[in-house]
Amino acid sequence: MGRPGEAIFVVRRIVLAICADRAALGLVAALLIVAPPVCAKPVAVVAAENFYGDIARQIGGPQTAVTSIISNPDKDPHEFEPGPASARMLAEAQLVIYNGADYDPWVAKLLSASSSPSVAVIDVAALANKKPGDNPHIWYDLDAVGALASHYVAALDRLDPPHAADYRRRLERFAASLQALKDRVVELRRKYSGTRVTATEPVFGYMADALGLDMQNRHFQLAVMNDTEPSASDIAAFEHDLRTKAVKLLIYNRQTSDALARRMRAIAEQSGVPVIGVTETEPAGEDYQAWMRSELDALDRALAQ
Repeated sequence: MGRPGEAIFVVRRIVLAICADRAALGLVAALLIVAPPVCAKPVAVVAAENFYGDIARQIGGPQTAVTSIISNPDKDPHEFEPGPASARMLAEAQLVIYNGADYDPWVAKLLSASSSPSVAVIDVAALANKKPGDNPHIWYDLDAVGALASHYVAALDRLDPPHAADYRRRLERFAASLQALKDRVVELRRKYSGTRVTATEPVFGYMADALGLDMQNRHFQLAVMNDTEPSASDIAAFEHDLRTKAVKLLIYNRQTSDALARRMRAIAEQSGVPVIGVTETEPAGEDYQAWMRSELDALDRALAQ
């Protein structure tokens, strides 16, 4: 057995070590109280329509939790009636994106009844300087979509500053893909500008204008969109254009349930006028860019005939 002095020295070192460990533990605990670890929840984003939700998800990435209310491509969005689940989603959102221009008026009503007045709201129609009565199908306006993307990132920067660089990087990637779509529009405009076409509704209207197409039967389209009966002269003019092939293409809303629109499609097919279908809701399995590209490609194939 060693000398008593050696034993006392060893015990003293053990006691000092224990005290040092306790002090360190106390310091760590104090730091955790003052500065708890950052485990921020994703920003809760709710989009009225799924194409806006898709864009929000592409740019927001894993730092956002995005929910879209209208997402069924087989149903007419104009017939959508919000329920308690929709109201709850909007009430719990930190950021809401909706179309505006009276396309989805239920959003503003539900938000006004919400107990969360601090929610950030993006009205896409307001960004595009569109008002009720204007063509509300603004997602076919690529410039408006670009403005939405920029305002969305600005809102995310305010809600989640630590991830601002991530949002900016994904915005640049999205803007590049949007520019590719604009380049495709320029290419098709060179080929088909001035071509006479018609449509059952003005769903594709902004894109048709960007392509330089000579759109016929606008009064008929507005009547169908507003769920009113087109005049007899508008119906006769539409039928004449199809039967005489005065137009080279009929653009048809595949989500419509209007009998008169279906009749015009049947006349076009009987007369040999090409028909392409467009939708008001992003198809399942496609992102916004692929959806727009597929419709532009379909138009190119049809007019190339």
